[in-house]
Amino acid sequence: MTHNGRSLLSPNMPLPGMRLLRLRLPRIALAAAATLLAGAAVAAPPKPETRCGWFINPTPGNAWLIDPDAQWTVGLQGGHQAEGSWPEPPSEKDWVKPDGDPRGYGYGCACLKVVTGPDHSIARILSAKGKPLAQCRRDRALTGLEPDAHSEQ
Repeated sequence: MTHNGRSLLSPNMPLPGMRLLRLRLPRIALAAAATLLAGAAVAAPPKPETRCGWFINPTPGNAWLIDPDAQWTVGLQGGHQAEGSWPEPPSEKDWVKPDGDPRGYGYGCACLKVVTGPDHSIARILSAKGKPLAQCRRDRALTGLEPDAHSEQ
């Protein structure tokens, strides 16, 4: 680029603001690094949680856990399925089946150690233990949340 035959960008002529840029560059780099580190902290893997409540399996591939905080989707037929094993009831009397249903669908009480996902879903079941029905029925936080054995979810 020239002006009246002279180069405007001569090697001996400092560009306006270069000194200011040299002073600010380390600060900008430090701010960028801090932003990246903060983003890495936010993206840390989710921590496992223990959730206890009503485990419901009304039909093949469909399951939910209802605890005092929410209804958590464990599996949807043809859709989302949490990784890991579902809980087994401690005894047959601790699993409520709909009247006359020989297939084993129904609900019971359980505690699951899980990693949750978006929209109240369970992404992974790390461990699952069926509990006596009495445990959930005594839990005041679960009062009124017990499923109806005669209706589907």
